[in-house]
Amino acid sequence: MRVFETHARVYRHTWRGSLISTFLNPVLYLAAMGLGLGTLVDGGSGPTPLAGVPYLAYLAPGLLAAAAMQTAAGDASYPVLAGLKWTKTYHAALATPVGVTDLLAGHLAWVLIRVLMTVGAFAAAMVLLGASGVAAALAASLPAALVGLAFAAAVTAFTSSLDSDFGLSSMFRFAIIPMFLFSGTFFPITQLPGWIQPVAYATPLWHGVELARATALGTETQWAVITHVGYLVAWVVLGTVLARRNFRRRLEK
Repeated sequence: MRVFETHARVYRHTWRGSLISTFLNPVLYLAAMGLGLGTLVDGGSGPTPLAGVPYLAYLAPGLLAAAAMQTAAGDASYPVLAGLKWTKTYHAALATPVGVTDLLAGHLAWVLIRVLMTVGAFAAAMVLLGASGVAAALAASLPAALVGLAFAAAVTAFTSSLDSDFGLSSMFRFAIIPMFLFSGTFFPITQLPGWIQPVAYATPLWHGVELARATALGTETQWAVITHVGYLVAWVVLGTVLARRNFRRRLEK
């Protein structure tokens, strides 16, 4: 709890710097892609329907999950490396009654709050722009939050294994951005070349996008929900276990 409170106090003084990424960017993305590009998509005569709904309604839940991923990846990468290596605030925290498990739990809890801020802003934009109703936007927010927690745990585990920020720039360039573009956010995975589809299906973002979209559109089936939720929970558990191991290795020398 002390670690979470520390993050919250720091954010009270730095929140202005995250206004654009947390609140404005999601709205602009949804408006530009959903309303702008959406008019062209809806007016076309492509052979593959987008779940039988307008492109804006199809796109919004996917972008919601992707926004959760991006927020989690951002807050679980450079700030973690700073705490471990540059500012060594994590080492200082261990000089108090806080333990490694407390440190990690407080960090993940705070990242989840940051994800919920982004998800809440995006869900409000979905309603205001007519992409979905209030109930659908709220329903899709739950899978998006799970996506954020999955990436928070996984990225924290990866970051805590690094000695420099080179690996982080590579992660964003070769993992986060490609997942954002090719994990079903903007179009069905079936539109990708056959050889890359299995890779897309294996990404946690695809499972989150599918779950958020099915929840928002009311097309989910029981086994699909179980599969997607189970896959994302596995990422949360594995990421947390690996992150805790890495934290212990680096902080309890």
